[in-house]
Amino acid sequence: MYKVLTAILLVFIGVSSATRSFNTPANNLQRLTSDNRDKNVGVDLCPTCIDEAVSAINVILNVILDEGILGTCGDLCGIVANKTSKFVGEVCDIACDAVGLDEFIRLIITVDLDPIWYCEMAKMCEINDSGDAKFTNFGVYPNTGPQGTTFIIDCSYKTINGTGTSMLTLNIVDSHNETSGNDFLVEAKKPGTYPEKIALKTVSAWNCDPVKGVCDDFPVGTYNVTALLCNGECGSHHPHSGTYDVGQAQFTVTKKK
Repeated sequence: MYKVLTAILLVFIGVSSATRSFNTPANNLQRLTSDNRDKNVGVDLCPTCIDEAVSAINVILNVILDEGILGTCGDLCGIVANKTSKFVGEVCDIACDAVGLDEFIRLIITVDLDPIWYCEMAKMCEINDSGDAKFTNFGVYPNTGPQGTTFIIDCSYKTINGTGTSMLTLNIVDSHNETSGNDFLVEAKKPGTYPEKIALKTVSAWNCDPVKGVCDDFPVGTYNVTALLCNGECGSHHPHSGTYDVGQAQFTVTKKK
């Protein structure tokens, strides 16, 4: 009974923290570079796994809450499959078997949610702990423009040893120290040079959809951009994670004429 109550308490903690979005751009940001799948490493199941990971982990947490302590990975993930899909259940089973049921539950409910790490455990996303990557010409172009300008954030990079499954994180800070941005999945790559460009549209205020209502103008001012290119999820404490490179730049939005 003590173990069940402890697990339920930890589940509530895990559910409250499992809210981070991933790979879903703000309305103002658009990824311009399509992934060059010929230069990717491994079978291309990684994006599908990560797309499913956040909701899958929430389902796993809810199953533990509803069912208490379960005997095997098959018991847990069979229920998950019934509530979601066969694919999600199979990913759960592979990830769980990789570390054992008790450790799987502990990791899911006590450590920050990390879709990349989860899919690496399930052997759906490639691991490369000897990888590297450096931005080749990080910057924002043009560096000044009126409201309505589309600014291009050049995050192109080069890798000598290839990369593991990675993340590109953009943080854009305005003159009031308010931060906007997004995380983008970068699949594991072979050695080479890769274009990576993000468009920032300044037609309307952050995350305002003109179809749904009237939008304010994009705020004028100087913006500081920081980009992190990471092995695994940026900021993760899980294995197979770390920062490859950091890029910093500025751009200025002036009032439209």
